Amino acid sequence: MRPFTRFPLFRKTLLGLTVAAAAMSTTQAGEVEVLHWWTSGGEAQAVGVLKDLVEAEGHSWEDFAVAGGAGDSAMTVLKSRAMSGNPPSAAQINGPEIQEWGELGLLGNLDEVAEQGDWDALLPDVVADMMRYEGNYVAVPVNVHRVNWLWANPQVLEDAGVALPTSWDELFDAGEQLREAGYVPLAHGGQPWQDATVFESLVLSYGGSDFYRQVFVDLDIEAIESDTMIEVLETFKRLRELMDEGMPGRDWNLTTSMVINGDAAMQLMGDWAKGEFSAAGMEAGVDYLCSPVPGTETDFIFNIDSFAMFRVTEPENQEAQQTLARLVLEPEFQAAFNKVKGSIPARPDLDMGEFDSCAQQSLEDFEQARDGDTLVPSMAHRMAMNSDVQGAFFDIITNYFNAASMTAEQAAERLARAASAAG
Repeated sequence: MRPFTRFPLFRKTLLGLTVAAAAMSTTQAGEVEVLHWWTSGGEAQAVGVLKDLVEAEGHSWEDFAVAGGAGDSAMTVLKSRAMSGNPPSAAQINGPEIQEWGELGLLGNLDEVAEQGDWDALLPDVVADMMRYEGNYVAVPVNVHRVNWLWANPQVLEDAGVALPTSWDELFDAGEQLREAGYVPLAHGGQPWQDATVFESLVLSYGGSDFYRQVFVDLDIEAIESDTMIEVLETFKRLRELMDEGMPGRDWNLTTSMVINGDAAMQLMGDWAKGEFSAAGMEAGVDYLCSPVPGTETDFIFNIDSFAMFRVTEPENQEAQQTLARLVLEPEFQAAFNKVKGSIPARPDLDMGEFDSCAQQSLEDFEQARDGDTLVPSMAHRMAMNSDVQGAFFDIITNYFNAASMTAEQAAERLARAASAAG
């Protein structure tokens, strides 16, 4: 596929950046090997933006893409490379895992480029804090994703005679009419991280932001075994009634395509799904709808994509790393990248006038949630807990979702045991 063919304004912007960067480049050429898991259509276009800008400054980009939503496969490859003493120079690492890699003494230092770019003043505290290890910047944020989104095809809803649901009861009622009209009510890909993505939105919806933190950040046993959690788990399994039999193992972007193509009405997924709608030439608010997950209108589950820098010894490769980090937070890249990716910029000072209505709503909701203390880190996307606990939660959530014989009470008890073991 030829990149950026659907984005003429974007091509013009990128061309201007390329010419300017080439004129400014006086440093010795280095190389950055970049590990990431952005391989779907919209994601591949988005990462191509950064690659072109790095190469325009005279450095080379060695792409190390590992397919697999949420990065599980990529992290397995990264651990193997690191254990053999040959990590890439930059890797897509999110949340607490940045701290885990920092503890191993493998990450480089970005304080110089952070000081030059005034990152402390530029970035929201919740973003900046995750980029530091022991007070030093070791990673650079690319964007902020909102996880708790409901996406819908308005033509499918209209054909079935239903409105976009604003509650879980409305969602189940709409599901019956959508089935009768010949549509899959809720598209879903049966992979552990996708199951967890839906599950954490339900936890937020039923319990609110404080309860969410108790469960996923504090690992509070009482909250995990509470009546609220039982209600969450029961609703979670009931959602299977709205899904199709082909969901096991299906990738998230193929699931989004079901909504795009009119085979399914809705999908619960983070705003990276919007990159797929955009890549299909669809317009927000016209060809597809976005709405916060029912019951989470004032809350915001965030996932921050970031690049952590591993220690390199060659001066020219260090310079390439610094260039990569600087380019990531420059306004031109932040705007161009996030329009394609579906997320909002990591820096909140940009003019959102050229972003679509979903992105504008996302930034507004992010700021309101930040001010109202209803901004919560994603468990499903490596922001809330360490990787070992997350892995245990993934196993339990997916096993429960697919096991007809496991009760909500049994699942809650297993989650509590996993949390207790982590303590």
